[in-house]
Amino acid sequence: MNDSAEFTGYAADGRELLGAVFGMVGSYDFDFAVTVSVERNEYVQVHHGSYGWLLARVEELKLKTDLDSEMARMVAMGERVDYREEEIAHASIIGFADGKGGISAPKQPVPAGTLVYRAEDALIASVLSLSAGGGSGALIGTLHSRSLPVYTDIDTMVQKHISIVAKTGGGKSYLAGVLLEEMLKNRVTTLILDPHGEYATLGEAPDGGRSRFSPDVIEFAVDTEVNPGAQPLRFTCSNFSAAEILSLTPLGENKAAAATLSACMERAKEKGGDYDLLDLAAEMEGDAPAMVQLRKEVEALAAMNVFSEHGTRTDQIANPGKTTIINLKGAVPEVQGLFVRRLLTALFELRKRGKIPPLLVVLEEAHNFCPQQGKTEASRIVRTVAAEGRKFGMGLLVITQRAAKVDKNVLSQCNTQFILKLTNGNDLKAVAASVEGITPEMLEEIPRLTTGVAIAVGGGLPVPVLVDVRRRETRHGGESAALVRG
Repeated sequence: MNDSAEFTGYAADGRELLGAVFGMVGSYDFDFAVTVSVERNEYVQVHHGSYGWLLARVEELKLKTDLDSEMARMVAMGERVDYREEEIAHASIIGFADGKGGISAPKQPVPAGTLVYRAEDALIASVLSLSAGGGSGALIGTLHSRSLPVYTDIDTMVQKHISIVAKTGGGKSYLAGVLLEEMLKNRVTTLILDPHGEYATLGEAPDGGRSRFSPDVIEFAVDTEVNPGAQPLRFTCSNFSAAEILSLTPLGENKAAAATLSACMERAKEKGGDYDLLDLAAEMEGDAPAMVQLRKEVEALAAMNVFSEHGTRTDQIANPGKTTIINLKGAVPEVQGLFVRRLLTALFELRKRGKIPPLLVVLEEAHNFCPQQGKTEASRIVRTVAAEGRKFGMGLLVITQRAAKVDKNVLSQCNTQFILKLTNGNDLKAVAASVEGITPEMLEEIPRLTTGVAIAVGGGLPVPVLVDVRRRETRHGGESAALVRG
C-alpha cells in the first residue's frame, strides 16, 4: 500500500475510511473493497501522488460471495451454511479542481492499495463548483444525500437557454417555480407563457397569503372570466391580417372568405383607423350563405375577447425586473399558438433594437408549440429565438414532459438542463442526444429518480450532479386535481 492507517473506520486526520483500491485500475475509474457502508452515487476521495486529492463517484455496488449452487440449495432447505461475502464498489473518477472553475482529469491511474475515503464537503464543493455564480447564483437545492447547497449561474443559464424535462408528475413545474423565484430575487426580467395557468401562484405564499414576490409578479390572461385576478390581454385587431384572423375559425383555408374579410377591413380602416371585430361584422352585408357564415364566425371570435380596438402594449408585458405571466388558460390551442407567435416575434424584434430589457422567456408545454414532427403557428419563432436569442439577450426556458416530441434543434440549444424522472425510451434517447457531458451511468439513473430529485447539467456546474430540489417559497400551482375525497 502507498498509504496506511490502523483500521478504526477513520484516518488519523478524521476522514472516514471506506476501503482500498484493488484489481485492474483504469485512468477514469477504479474498484475498491468496501469496509464501511457506502451507497450508489456517494462521493469518495482518493489521494494521488501526482495530483493530490481526486474526487470520484460510486457508480455501482456488488456483493462477491463464495456461495455456490449446492450451498444455495442447502440454504433454501433451511440448513445453516457458512460462506464469505465481500462488497465491491465501482467508482468513476471526476478529477480535481483546476483553479479556473473547471475540472482536470488525472493522466495516470490511481495505484492499487490506495485508501478510499468518504469525500469531504469542502472538496466536493470545490471540484463541482457548487457555488456557481457567487452572490448572484440561483439556489436550486442541495447535493443529493448531502446538505451542500447547489447554486447555478443565472447569467450563464439565461444567456445560453435552459430546459426542464420530466414525465407527468415528475416535478418539472415545481422546479420551474424554484428557478423563477430565483429570477425574481435577482430581478431578472421574465415572461412566462403559461398554457394551464400554473404560475400565477408565484404571487402567493404557501399558506395562501401574498408572497414577498407579489409586487413584482404581473398577470395577463386571454380569458379573465376563468382567470379573474388577471389583467385582460388583447391584440389590436387592425394589426392582424385577414388570414391570421380567419386561422382562428373553421374558415381558415377559405380564400374567398379571406378576400371578403380583407375588403371589410379596408372599409373599416377608411372610416376611422382602429376597429374591432364587431366593426368588421357590421361591414358584412347581405344574406348570401357565405356572407352569413363569415359574419357568424367573426362574431363568435369577437365573443372570445381576443381582439380589441386597442390591444395590450408590449411595454406593459416586458417590465424591467418584473415577472409577467401570460395566462393562456381557457384559450383554445389555435389562439394559444397565435398569441405565442405574435408575442415572441414582437419581443424578439424589440429586443434586437434594444427597446426592451434583456429577458428570459419561459415556454411551458413546449412540445405543443415547437414539435419535432409537424409545425405550429409558433414553431418558426421558437426555433429562431433558440438559435439567435442569446446574441440579443433573449433567453429561453423550455419545459416539457415529452423531450422526444420537442424540436431537437430547440432542445439542443439549451446549455443548462434539469432532468427529472423519465421512463419513456424515446424521451431518454432525446435527452442523451441533447445533453452534453451526461454519462451512461447518469442516463441509467434517470428512470430511478424519485420525485424532487433532479440531474442538473450546466449553468456553471462542470459535470452533471444529482440535486434535491429545495422547498418553494411560493405556492405550487401545478398540483393534480384530487378525484377521491375523504
